[in-house]
Amino acid sequence: MERLRARVEKQQERIEELRARVRSERPRNDLSYVFICTYGRSGSTLLQGVLNSIPGYLIRGENRQVLRHLFELHQTVMRQKRTFKGWINRGEPLPVSHPFYGIDGYPDTAHREFRRLALNLLLRPDEDTRVTGFKEIRWADDDVLAYLQFLRNVFPDARFVINTRNLDDVAQSAWWGEDPDSRSVLERAEARLADIEQELGGSSYRVRYDEYVADPAVLEGLFDWLGEDFDLERVRAVLDVEHSYQPQDDDADDADDEASS
Repeated sequence: MERLRARVEKQQERIEELRARVRSERPRNDLSYVFICTYGRSGSTLLQGVLNSIPGYLIRGENRQVLRHLFELHQTVMRQKRTFKGWINRGEPLPVSHPFYGIDGYPDTAHREFRRLALNLLLRPDEDTRVTGFKEIRWADDDVLAYLQFLRNVFPDARFVINTRNLDDVAQSAWWGEDPDSRSVLERAEARLADIEQELGGSSYRVRYDEYVADPAVLEGLFDWLGEDFDLERVRAVLDVEHSYQPQDDDADDADDEASS
């Protein structure tokens, strides 16, 4: 009997593994995407919590812009592929004797494959997830607008919430207070967010930490923009819970990297 029970349990585990594999390989065309763009110590983790209080939302935290690696991969291959446009326009594949043999076959479906990779490994939506995304504080790269367009290609119809805070308060918060240049760094970060907001137009919505902490009702505009019902008491309950980055939980290298963001 024990042996039979063990075999049944093993088969059940195998069935769950197969179900998980099917779920991971099945395209999730039913999802919408929301991303938070901000800088460190802006209250964005609190905003992340507010969005995650909406039924069906799964907004992950920071990932140090890991998708930039896919962006750089795509940019590199596309630049190289364009150098062989004569071959491609003639419908002739690069021959096996060519040093870049095969690069002309880089698929037009690359963005779709990147989306599936990000969903399976990074975002990992649940069965009942309707909207997913992440928040990030690292938007300082010179090619940020090109990267932004890449994200919009990977995540169709994505929307971006721009979160800012009074810079005097930010400049005195945590690691920023130890940096004599913090104010100028933050001003550049906020200017970059303004560039992003202008580029996105109606696909972006700005919120200000100081305003929604003082009066949570101002977030009703964000909820209207998202097409979601606004529950003031639910939002207040989230705001009552501390959401904060704790540098002591990381090693020194991570803290240094955070300060440079």
